[in-house]
Amino acid sequence: MTLHDSSEMLVTVFGGSGFLGRHVVRALANRGYRIRAAVRRPELAGHLQPLGRVGQIHAVQANVRFPQSVDAAVRDADVVVNLVGILFERGRQRFDAVQAEGAAAVAQAAAGAGARLVHVSAIGADENSPSEYARSKAAGEKLVLAARPAATIVRPSIVFGPEDEFFNRFAALACIAPALPLPGGGHTRFQPVFAGDVAEAIALAVDRATRPGATYEFGGPDVLTFRQLMEFTLATIGRRRLLAPVPFALMKLQAMFLQFLPKPPLTPDQVELLRSDNVVSAAARDEGRTLEALGIVPNSVAAVAPSYLWRFRKTGQFSGRTGLA
Repeated sequence: MTLHDSSEMLVTVFGGSGFLGRHVVRALANRGYRIRAAVRRPELAGHLQPLGRVGQIHAVQANVRFPQSVDAAVRDADVVVNLVGILFERGRQRFDAVQAEGAAAVAQAAAGAGARLVHVSAIGADENSPSEYARSKAAGEKLVLAARPAATIVRPSIVFGPEDEFFNRFAALACIAPALPLPGGGHTRFQPVFAGDVAEAIALAVDRATRPGATYEFGGPDVLTFRQLMEFTLATIGRRRLLAPVPFALMKLQAMFLQFLPKPPLTPDQVELLRSDNVVSAAARDEGRTLEALGIVPNSVAAVAPSYLWRFRKTGQFSGRTGLA
């Protein structure tokens, strides 16, 4: 697709001002698309403007829990990207309302506008999961495909990058706590994927490089246990801390109290998620539904995370660079 062709197209990005959203907006802007960032607080989305040319990126108010606002945000769009998701519930922000019913509202609006749809879910989405988060993600996928059968579904593993909620959270904890917990002994496996790589793949989906109606699974080049991820984090920030195995039952009990904090470090539902591996399936690899199949060479945690975790070192950027090879 040429720059001229893409500049004729409008892409509505729900959740465009969030962690993954700003990477997606940048990737689309680099391709010349006109972008409408549909967000709950447009006045807080000013950081998106410098990612594109003057007038290329426009933020509008929309909330996936209110279908009328969704319809207005999708009007005249050629492609819709839905990135909206929550890690924990608060007030009216419930998993089903946002990740199932909200996803359905976006898909129905896209269908009504005749727009193609890219929907971001998560590895681990499973209607039979003990985790309500995972069940709501699976329900969202089902509702999306019912409304828009040709939609592309994207399932990333844990997404990392400068503003992530994983490495930053545990690095900050390591600065104040004498030990880091290892839920269930820290044996659960993850395949962390860089936000920029996921964004590039989503942009390729907008370019029509993905198969209609297919579900893609995105993971980085390394499969690492929770313990290995904590060891990497500590090595990168140059801090020695005890790694303490904690049984899932005790972890869930602790999370029952932690969940009431304004920004909880852990909830009981997240403990349920930690029981299952979060890696790209063999089926996705065999059927060419991965980053590599789209021609993307994924960045490793070791190549990217030290560039933003340095601020958790005792002397910040002036510390000697450390990390795992």
